[in-house]
Amino acid sequence: MSFESLWADQSAIGRNPDTGGYTRGGWTPTEREATHWFLNQCAARGLAVESDGIGNLIAWWGASDGPGVVTGSHLDSVIDGGAFDGPLGVVSALAAVDRLRAEGFEPSVPIGVGAFVEEEGSRFGMPCLGSRVAAGVLSAEKALALTDRAGVPLGLALEQAGIDPAGVGPSPLLQRMGTFVELHVEQGRGLTAPVGVASSIWPHGRFRFTFGGEANHAGTTLMEDRHDPMLTYAMTALAANKQARLAGARATFGRVSVEPNGTNAVPSQVTAWLDARAADTATLELLLAAITKQATERAERDGTTLQVTPESVSPIVNFPTGLRDRLVGVLDGAPVLPTGAGHDAGVFSDAGIPTAMLFVRNPTGISHSPAEYAEQDDCLAGVEALAAVLKDLAK
Repeated sequence: MSFESLWADQSAIGRNPDTGGYTRGGWTPTEREATHWFLNQCAARGLAVESDGIGNLIAWWGASDGPGVVTGSHLDSVIDGGAFDGPLGVVSALAAVDRLRAEGFEPSVPIGVGAFVEEEGSRFGMPCLGSRVAAGVLSAEKALALTDRAGVPLGLALEQAGIDPAGVGPSPLLQRMGTFVELHVEQGRGLTAPVGVASSIWPHGRFRFTFGGEANHAGTTLMEDRHDPMLTYAMTALAANKQARLAGARATFGRVSVEPNGTNAVPSQVTAWLDARAADTATLELLLAAITKQATERAERDGTTLQVTPESVSPIVNFPTGLRDRLVGVLDGAPVLPTGAGHDAGVFSDAGIPTAMLFVRNPTGISHSPAEYAEQDDCLAGVEALAAVLKDLAK
C-alpha cells in the first residue's frame, strides 16, 4: 500500500472540520479509532502485534524472537494539533516495511513498527507517558495517580479503553528493542533539506505555578486593597518571555486555570503551567530560577503566594554518535541538527536503547497547530530514507 493511500486512510480520524486541527487524547474515542486503524493495517500485513500493560504496541515483521530494529512514533495529538506530529512516523514506518517487502528484502533481525500512547501528554499532563511507564522512568503508582482535566483517573481511562490497569508497569517490549529509529516531522525551521538526522534533544520540563490570592468583588474592592493572583501571573508570564529571550531559550505559559473564574470577581487562585526548554541543563536551571525569582518578588508586592511544582523534567539527550553517523552515511551525508521538541526516542535513549531520529522538513516551521505541514515529496523522501536505514540496520 502506498504512503499516499495510508496517509489518506487515517487522515480524517480526530480532525475538526472547522479548524482542520486534530484532537486525539490518550485513550479517547478518536485516539482509539486511530489505534484500531493501526491494528487493522498490521493485521492486513500479517504482522504479529505485541502490547504492554498501558497500551503501547509493536507489530513485528521477520524473525519471531530476539531483539530487533523498531521504528514508529505515536498516534495521539495535542489539542487541535497538526496532522503530521506523530502519525507521520507511524504511517512512514508501515510504508517503509511495504517498500522493503516489495523489494524482496528479508531482515536478519525482526523489524518492529511501534505506536506509543499519550506521547503528547495532552490528556494526563505527562509527556511521553506511555514510553516513560514502559521504561520504568514513571512508576505505575505515580502514573495511575494522574487525572485528566475532567478528573478521570488514568486507571479508569484504561478500563474504559478495555485495558486492565493492573498491568501498568515496566514493559517487556523494551527487551526486544535492539535499536530504535523514530521518524518525525521537524517542528521548527532548522531543516532545509528534505530529510535530516537528530543529534540531540534539548532538556525541557513542565512546571506548575500556583498563585494564591483573595477572592473579592470586582466592583467594590479598591485596587490598592486587592490580593490579585492574576496580576502576579500576568507579570510572571512577561518575565518568562523576557528571560527566555535573554537566555536564547524557550519559555511558554500555554495553559491557565482560574478560580472561581467569574467575570465580576477577583480570583482566589490562578494555576499556570510553564513549558521551559534550553540547549543545556545549566541554562534551563538558570532560566527557571530567574522566572521563579521575579514571580516571587512580584507575589510579595501583590500580597499573593506562589508555589512552583515540577511536573516533568527531561534531561538533555545526546543520541549515540556512532548510530547517528551510520545513518548519515546511509543517507549520503544528510544534515544533522538538534531539536527542542521532546520525543519517545529520548526516553528510550535514556533507557539505554541505541536510538536515532530522522526528521522530515517542515517548510513553515509551524507545529502543534492545524497549520503544521510537510510537502508530499518530502514525506516520500522520508519513507525512502527510513527504508534505507531499516535495511542497513536489519541486514
